[in-house]
Amino acid sequence: MANRLGTIARDLGRMLEALAGLILVSVLIPLVWQEWWVVPGMILSGLLPLLVGFGLSRAFQNADDPGRLHGMMIAASGWFFVAVFGSLPFLLIAWTARLDPSVLEIPARFTTGGTRTFSTLAAFQNPLNGFFESMSGFTGTGLTMTDNEAALPHTLQWWRSFIEWVGGVGVIVLTTAILARPGSGSLTLYESEARSEKIHPSIVSTVRTIWWIFLLFTFFSILLLWLAGMPMWHAINHAMTGLATGGFSITDNSIGTYNSVAIDFALIPIMILGSIAFPIHYLILRGNLRNLYKDLQTRWVFIFFGLGTLILTALLFGQGFYQTETMTVAGIVLHGRAATLFQTFRFAIFQFVSAASCTGFQTAGSLGPGWSAPAQLTVAFGMIVGAAAGSTVGGIKLIRLLTLGKGILFRIRDVFYPSTAVRTFRLDDRTLSDDEAAQEFEEAAIITFLWILFLGVAAFVFMIALPMGPEGYTLENVLFEVASAQGNVGLSSGITGPGMPTVTKVMFLFNMWIGRLEIIPVLVLLRSLFVSMEVYD
Repeated sequence: MANRLGTIARDLGRMLEALAGLILVSVLIPLVWQEWWVVPGMILSGLLPLLVGFGLSRAFQNADDPGRLHGMMIAASGWFFVAVFGSLPFLLIAWTARLDPSVLEIPARFTTGGTRTFSTLAAFQNPLNGFFESMSGFTGTGLTMTDNEAALPHTLQWWRSFIEWVGGVGVIVLTTAILARPGSGSLTLYESEARSEKIHPSIVSTVRTIWWIFLLFTFFSILLLWLAGMPMWHAINHAMTGLATGGFSITDNSIGTYNSVAIDFALIPIMILGSIAFPIHYLILRGNLRNLYKDLQTRWVFIFFGLGTLILTALLFGQGFYQTETMTVAGIVLHGRAATLFQTFRFAIFQFVSAASCTGFQTAGSLGPGWSAPAQLTVAFGMIVGAAAGSTVGGIKLIRLLTLGKGILFRIRDVFYPSTAVRTFRLDDRTLSDDEAAQEFEEAAIITFLWILFLGVAAFVFMIALPMGPEGYTLENVLFEVASAQGNVGLSSGITGPGMPTVTKVMFLFNMWIGRLEIIPVLVLLRSLFVSMEVYD
């Protein structure tokens, strides 16, 4: 028992060591922007997880490699504590401004009450708000406790973007790439983080290849956004959060701040890149372009995004929500219905791709007022489904819905065949036996059921805690916001903010946590807290 607890403690320590490295590397940002007053808070924020992580990993360095059960417990507890310690920069920098020691010469806008700059940073004096921001970042959700992201110090703007960028690929993937050694149970941990497909036989080689692909796409995304007209600092941050399908922004109105057709359409391929599984990216980069349409999930990413955009365009166009007299596109002036149709399409494709890719960027402002219930629920459906498994997205994942659909049709058709008939179940390029098909179908059904169950539980909590009705929020507002949190998306109907009731913040923390790890590891961990540990290695 003690040795198995040591396994969990050792690997948790490694994750905290990796987190400490991220924080301490980020000290470069205040040095570049000459925000000297945040340096002490950042250094202390890095030293605390470093000391705890080093102590745990060294004290239990000879513990056994993790099995399946403990891999899930490590993943769930690791993501939780990484979010806890990742909240320290928010908390310590906010309290540095609050205490305002004269030796640090803090700019007055961060210490003088009554301004949005002050209130935005002051919100993080509440540890729960900092924990919320950190959990939202690492899980790639993008819901925020800030009133005005542009008012934050550059260091916290960077930290928000950086943790989403890291969280998009995965904390365990990062830890495995840096600290793991071959044959150390890395495969178990990799699979416990809701991943299964490998690029190479070695899991360490797989995660390092994933990071090289991710770095390449990040630099491409920064260049693309800069060429589209985004300032370099903005391009760096939005490329990181867009590719990681996280959605944190450094502006007060997300991407709507720029009101630029070029920037909108530059971000769409970036979000799509984050929606495709890394093994497919690897094959495409090696010249196997057929996987863009041959791979089942990738093919359906484009089909799903296309159908959703068309439906949302039709709903918004019929509502007449984006009527405009004229609009210039690539030097061509559109008039009347043509201008309205293009403007509607522009907002529809951006919002739906942002939702289904679980990115959470917005160009339409708050999606609560103005949009019809069918339009909001269409976007919410995109958030619930998500895109490809093995990518950076949240949601149920397309492969699970495709498995359920094909499985149901397979069972229905089975009635029309004689009992002696031999039938095979094909999923993508795989031919599955009856046992394999049943296992795939069962897994998809369980995850989908649990996803919808916890979606309903959270919606119930919100309807009790929030004002509902004509003077408050509607059911579609609540479902939209909960789907956004659990799908790790970040689009908002106007509910999320520092003024939320505490119970709703805690509920959303749970939703974001289970959404990123696909529920089962979190339930395994919670069960172990109340039931004596049993091993099923």
